[in-house]
Amino acid sequence: MAAFPFEIAARDGRARTGVLKTPRGAIRTPAFMPVGTAGTVKALTVDQVAQTGADILLGNTYHLMLRPSAERVARLGGLHRFMRWEKPILTDSGGFQVMSLSKISKVTEEAVTFQSHIDGSRHVLSPERSIEIQADLLGSDICMQLDELVALPASDERAADAMRRSARWGERSKAAFGARETQALFGIQQGGMSPTLRQESAERLIETGFDGYAIGGLAVGEGHEGMVEVLDYAPDMLPQDRPRYLMGVGKPMDIVEAVWRGVDMFDCVLPTRSGRHGQAWTWAGAVNLKNARFTDDDAPLDPASDCPASRDYSKAYLHHLVKSEEILGQVLLSWHNLAFFQGLMTGLRAAIAEGRLAAFRQAVAARQAER
Repeated sequence: MAAFPFEIAARDGRARTGVLKTPRGAIRTPAFMPVGTAGTVKALTVDQVAQTGADILLGNTYHLMLRPSAERVARLGGLHRFMRWEKPILTDSGGFQVMSLSKISKVTEEAVTFQSHIDGSRHVLSPERSIEIQADLLGSDICMQLDELVALPASDERAADAMRRSARWGERSKAAFGARETQALFGIQQGGMSPTLRQESAERLIETGFDGYAIGGLAVGEGHEGMVEVLDYAPDMLPQDRPRYLMGVGKPMDIVEAVWRGVDMFDCVLPTRSGRHGQAWTWAGAVNLKNARFTDDDAPLDPASDCPASRDYSKAYLHHLVKSEEILGQVLLSWHNLAFFQGLMTGLRAAIAEGRLAAFRQAVAARQAER
């Protein structure tokens, strides 16, 4: 029996909307999780993040274990208290950052050994250590198994090796996690672009038994069309009655197409990263506030939004802040972007509930293509 009840309220084709119930609050699905890499969603307070409508945040095992250290966070009361976020937190396993950020990493069957990108210190991350950090030290509500990520394109042989190691690490992660009533553990499907490998991965994960299932190994070089190709079949290989989480995917049309194909949860750094670089995401596509055409534009980004950053500041003022490299510009644009993404999820949930997702999907695609 899964730790957290997942209640599907409505379906529209393969898409579904519902609620994942946790002791720290309900997560409305489809859900977008803002990324709080180092115990903070960059440039924003947790109150601002909550005001956008976020039900859950993502924290990062790799960054927190290196600084300030998972043990220190535990001594200070756990990640929720440390960053003053009372709602649910999902933590990733740290595997992606180990592969992409460490100075040197070596993968063996036992663990990954790597050097910190901060100071070169050596660390070992095993499935058991990843679960200890996430569940026991950080105190996250949803933990992820440790997996081995392979950048695309990759040979089927390389993808198969990583998938099977991930499956074995999933078994070890589950054993280390044990049975918990107030925390959940998600497994991660791997297999590159191969339907056969994806099916084998799904079957092995289901045999192990997890509270939810992630689709991993995408947004790593395959492009939008390649991602959609995998999503045409991968979600349906996973249990219908558990949440499905597409890791690291965040462009608006990527999210819409994934929801259309049965995905329930998402995370991405895109909203805040874009905001820090002068880009605003809107219903009419991405807007570059560095552009001189906004110099005298007195209109806000979205007058109908409940978000102050979207509603109360003119594009001319935001342009001025960005060009002047004022920190407030990064704050306001990050705040606006997160509000837009949560608005997109609200729209998707309503469209599914009302049986009009096809029209919503078509309308979003048309608007996003305007720019």
